[in-house]
Amino acid sequence: MGIKSSNTSAIANATSVPWPTWSTQLDEAKAGEMTHKEIAELAYSLMPQAVENPGWWAQSVAVAYEQQIGRRLPGQAQDGTFQGSVSTTVAADLDTALARWEEQVDGMDVFNGQTLAEPARSSGSERWRYWRASFSDGTKAQVDIGLKGDKSSVAINITKAETPDQVSEWKSFWRQILAEFKQ
Repeated sequence: MGIKSSNTSAIANATSVPWPTWSTQLDEAKAGEMTHKEIAELAYSLMPQAVENPGWWAQSVAVAYEQQIGRRLPGQAQDGTFQGSVSTTVAADLDTALARWEEQVDGMDVFNGQTLAEPARSSGSERWRYWRASFSDGTKAQVDIGLKGDKSSVAINITKAETPDQVSEWKSFWRQILAEFKQ
């Protein structure tokens, strides 16, 4: 399938709360009867004060718990679709990396056997550059380019896939594009 379950060890390391403790606390609060948002809010309320980025970790706890109780498969978003990502690092600043990316995909009519549902678009902020595209199979891709020291990290996030296999196919496609991009 190619999609990993949530990393409960990473959650335990970041929050200093062992996963069995999280699981017990959520079970005792009847989190299995709650919505995703309610589980995340509960996890946030239980989060130790010293945790950096507690909102992000609360979301991670909620997703891992939903996977544990069988409500969500690995890689499955709240809306039932699937998502995944691939990434690489290139020796370039943000603007150069985005320009290289746009050059890499410029003129491509077919992506993984799919056509663009609408023209791709690029944007940026002070710290990030983005390229977004929607495809004829309903999937979407967002390329996030951010600084990583004196290099740029290029992550391609695939969303709105109907199955885990579709995510795997897109990941294989994007890995090939990234390999060409790095040359």
